Amino acid sequence: MDNQPSNSAELALRERVKELTCLYAIAQLAAEPGLSIDEILEAIVKLIPPAWQYPEITSARILLDGGIYATPSFKETLYKQKTDIIVNNILRGFVEVVYGEKKPDLDEGPFLKEERHLINAIAKKTAFIIERREIEEDKAELQEQLRHADRLATIGQLAMGVAHELNEPLGNILGFAQLVKKAPGIPESVIQDIGKIETASLHAREIIKKLLVFARQLPPVKTIVDLNKVIIDGLFFLEARCAKAGIDLQCMLSPELPKIIADPAQLNQVLVNLVVNALQAMPEGGKLKVSTSAQDEQVSLLVEDNGIGMEEEILKQIFMPFFTTKDVGEGTGLGLPVAHGIITAHGGTITVESTPKQGTRFEIRLPQLKNPE
Repeated sequence: MDNQPSNSAELALRERVKELTCLYAIAQLAAEPGLSIDEILEAIVKLIPPAWQYPEITSARILLDGGIYATPSFKETLYKQKTDIIVNNILRGFVEVVYGEKKPDLDEGPFLKEERHLINAIAKKTAFIIERREIEEDKAELQEQLRHADRLATIGQLAMGVAHELNEPLGNILGFAQLVKKAPGIPESVIQDIGKIETASLHAREIIKKLLVFARQLPPVKTIVDLNKVIIDGLFFLEARCAKAGIDLQCMLSPELPKIIADPAQLNQVLVNLVVNALQAMPEGGKLKVSTSAQDEQVSLLVEDNGIGMEEEILKQIFMPFFTTKDVGEGTGLGLPVAHGIITAHGGTITVESTPKQGTRFEIRLPQLKNPE
């Protein structure tokens, strides 16, 4: 009888040591850099069984946002303890501990009162870890956005300077080529070569215009625009190219589409860029769908193809100036950045979804004209 209190105190102390060991190990996991949330949860769930009174029959699992992290051979039983994981006042999942067989009833079924405190503490620490990691991820994403904005500003300044420096010599090249072409007695072969100089100069001038649009040096000339008409006019010059490339062009325009305030020339430039990109993504032919719709006081333009698609790493960079996957001479890496700049300047958004070997989908949303009457 005299040994009973001692044995009871020793048992309680042993259980307390196990609990503290579990919580300390979780704290160490939280402080360890480089671990993903998945890795942390997988480690936490393995720390749980040794902290309970009957570790040999204890299993545990953590469910978070639909993902399940469990000890080997976990299976639900009638003998379980469970508590919610709440992050920023939002229920995200739970922690659950089960016994594989029946044990004598204690404070909470077969579980000790201290084990209730422990499972609650594990859930709170798990929620804290998730909250902190998500804050770190948001911070990293924000920093990347700031770096991206800084790069865009720097490239914009560079583009503006280059464009202005090149405009004058290009104008001279083009002007003198046209003068030489008018001189009498020039052989036909020379005239053809001069024509190539003119074509190259005009192409270079178009690139400069794109640079100036990207650098926001050419403000849009906005008016009331029917987006459907812009698309019909723009596709008129591309239909033959689609047919020649074996591409089935499907144009599905919503009737009575609300008007928008926009620069029709710039919207046509965006459309051409997206369609040409789609054509280049379908070298063996395919389907190209261009459609419009209206919802939530916005007008949408969709350009969808079933071409080669893009990997996630490429998708992250397509709006970066001068980034291109095309061969030298086939692309400047300015088409999509310019399109992005135009749509942003119009108060709209441009988003992209793509799956390798399945295709790409661009969606442009622009605010519709309010009170058109």
